[in-house]
Amino acid sequence: MLLAQDGGGAGGFTPILMIILLFGVMYFMMIRPQQKRRREAANMQSSLGHGDEVVTIGGLYGTVTGMDDETVLLEIAPGVETRYARPAIARVVTKAEEPAEAAVDDADAVKE
Repeated sequence: MLLAQDGGGAGGFTPILMIILLFGVMYFMMIRPQQKRRREAANMQSSLGHGDEVVTIGGLYGTVTGMDDETVLLEIAPGVETRYARPAIARVVTKAEEPAEAAVDDADAVKE
């Protein structure tokens, strides 16, 4: 009877190895990609600028007309502005063009 119990000692390591392997797979398949998407969204929201055309998480298109640390002011129609939390911005459709004054200043610097 004692010999049968001694033979099962190696089996105690296998379930622990399987649990560790399961956590490793979960990390690389679920947690890591989610952290990457969260970082990209935070970078996009922090780089918003005046004149950017954006889409909110609700599907509303608008143009950024004002910002502060926590909110973004969007013009959704001529003369209609609404305020949204920064995390409510899903993506930037088009970035604002460089102002004409800055383009003229750059051209003058190249000529000199």
